[in-house]
Amino acid sequence: MLKHRGFPGRLPGTDFQFTIRRAAKAGATAIARRERHRDRKTVDRAADRAFLYALIDHFGDEPFERGNLDAGRLSWLIGREVLPAEDPFDPASYDAQLRVDLDRARASYPEIFAEDRPDEVEEADDDWD
Repeated sequence: MLKHRGFPGRLPGTDFQFTIRRAAKAGATAIARRERHRDRKTVDRAADRAFLYALIDHFGDEPFERGNLDAGRLSWLIGREVLPAEDPFDPASYDAQLRVDLDRARASYPEIFAEDRPDEVEEADDDWD
């Protein structure tokens, strides 16, 4: 399992993890699309926004290996802002290739592309170095 060095491990000040420490003995947890309802908690939406910002900051629109990225957090974005970069795509593989759809990300989360980003994105950005 590839470990993405320099990628934030979690949303600062919360228990929302972005990466995992080690591979599961039973294999990778499958990434499965989760529905995002309008009544999701503000902190859940902030975690999605910060995670997507980290993906864009770290990989841009280039394909990347899933590696140690958290399956649960990816599941909130898969099929929308994060797309498979290979065919066939194995959602239960640490080697799966993904990519960020920047157009879709800009449409869904315009605030992460703005000069005056929300506080939680700026705070998370400061902790990433």
